[in-house]
Amino acid sequence: MSPKDVSSGGKGSTGPFSPSRIVVLVIAFLSMVFVVENTGEVTIRLFVPLVTMPLAIALLAMFVAGMVCGGYLFRRRAK
Repeated sequence: MSPKDVSSGGKGSTGPFSPSRIVVLVIAFLSMVFVVENTGEVTIRLFVPLVTMPLAIALLAMFVAGMVCGGYLFRRRAK
C-alpha cells in the first residue's frame, strides 16, 4: 500500500487567504465603505408605495440580499 499523495496539484490555494477570498473581502470592504459614506435620505418606490429611508439602509439591504443570493447560488454542494 502506498501513502496517499497530499501535495497540492491544483492552481488555487485552499488556505484561509486564497486569492478569490481576498478579492471577495476587498469588494465587501469597499461596499461597506460606500454604504457608510452615503447616509442621505432617499425616496424609493417599492412596486406601489414610496418609502423614505436613509440611503445607507437601502444599500445595506441590497448588499445583504446580494450576499444571500450569491451564497445560495455558489454554495458548495456535498457529493
